[in-house]
Amino acid sequence: MSRSVSTRSVQRVVDSVTTLEGAGFLVRRPFPIPGFMQFDPFLLVDEMGPVDIPPGGDAAGAPDHPHRGFETVTYMLEGQAEHEDSAGHAGKLGPGDVQWMTAGAGVVHSEMPSRELSRGGGRMHGFQIWVNLPRRDKMMPPRYQEIPSAGIPVASTPDGKVRVKVIAGESLGARAVIDTRTPIQYLHFTLEPGARFEQPVPRAHNAFAYVFGGEGSFGPEGTRAADGQAVLFANDADSVVMTNTGSEPLQLLLLSGVPLREPMVRYGPFVMNTQAEILQAFEDFQNGRMGRIQR
Repeated sequence: MSRSVSTRSVQRVVDSVTTLEGAGFLVRRPFPIPGFMQFDPFLLVDEMGPVDIPPGGDAAGAPDHPHRGFETVTYMLEGQAEHEDSAGHAGKLGPGDVQWMTAGAGVVHSEMPSRELSRGGGRMHGFQIWVNLPRRDKMMPPRYQEIPSAGIPVASTPDGKVRVKVIAGESLGARAVIDTRTPIQYLHFTLEPGARFEQPVPRAHNAFAYVFGGEGSFGPEGTRAADGQAVLFANDADSVVMTNTGSEPLQLLLLSGVPLREPMVRYGPFVMNTQAEILQAFEDFQNGRMGRIQR
């Protein structure tokens, strides 16, 4: 792949924090954290686990909870999760599967480790990303895009040293099958030791990489980042460059998106443009207007 004249410099490297979410499942989170609450249009990045669940153990998840005004993107690496919602939608996500849920006007949602995993034990590992919706879409009807692992486009360099799963956007000639409300790239890269790769990123996008395995260098200055760190890129070029500087495969998510640059008020599971809209979301939820999961 030919080099561009310049590649994006690195603004900052952020250490993720470890916390408990939902009913007590372990996540690593580069944001939101104190001093770094969002990276427009991205609201949250949670690496779920990895955690080993013993047979018959207490497998924590995220029981019934509402969402309004944004999208949740769940990408499973290991294990199996069950989900259901107040609109009557239900299903399972296994290794490599993606669920892109646009909450829009509101939905009550449940995400839990599968009954099989809870009974027999196993490892849970995956990601949930929250993507803000523009004002025009915040009250749109909820919708789901569920893509099994086999349906996610995958591409590699000719030497096989760089592999990418294209969840959103495009890389190495492979184009995503998922439709997004705003222009977004969501790419899962695996770089073998010594591999270097340059990925085009539109200059209008905010872009960051989250490393969840191995270590590497980023940007023309060779900024180092390792497992559990997020690399924030400046908007000063049309590509980002990454190199595996370790002895193990470098695993990372590269995400970019057009910033909304709109007023935002955020409270728990609701992300709107005004405080009045947040209060309305609470009222609608409490009065059952977002529905209830029927069991």
